[in-house]
Amino acid sequence: MAGHRRRLAEPSDRLAAAVLLLFVFRDGEVRLVLTKKTNTVPHHKGQFSFPGGTVEAADRSRVETALREAKEEIALDPALVDVVGLLDDTPTGGSNFVITPVVAIARAAPTLVPDGREIERVVEVPLCRLLDPAIYHEEWWERAGARRRVAFFTLGPDVIWGATGRILRDFLDLVFPPTRPLRPPPTPGSR
Repeated sequence: MAGHRRRLAEPSDRLAAAVLLLFVFRDGEVRLVLTKKTNTVPHHKGQFSFPGGTVEAADRSRVETALREAKEEIALDPALVDVVGLLDDTPTGGSNFVITPVVAIARAAPTLVPDGREIERVVEVPLCRLLDPAIYHEEWWERAGARRRVAFFTLGPDVIWGATGRILRDFLDLVFPPTRPLRPPPTPGSR
């Protein structure tokens, strides 16, 4: 991530949000924390996501938003987390958000508990599994006259896609470019 110039989303009528890409060390391996949303949340029902949500007026930064939401959704103690940096802002297609991904590492293996209201379950995926090209594929979808790449990570019965898949793909391409299939940079309007 060092040397990466972060892209900010253009001002718009989108809702500002932040998510936490939290890495934990458990059972001898680095794992990425993901959550599965309940079917009762207003947006992205039943989908996999990173802990996070909408920026509130009291939040002083996107980092504060991501940590606050992770505490609410999965009982993460923010004192156990070291923030590494921020990734490119990511606009969503259907739900009208612009998401700031916050990358962090847990200093100790936290106990993570889904709140049951927004989050159905917590999933910790070994980083080495996310780097396996066999679980990844892309599709081109059209929405509002624009073609967009949609990233899919298939982990058994679980599929990570949409904005979460795009954020994950961008993170892996940024941090591990030699181990990932090289892709041309997105053309303007294709994100």
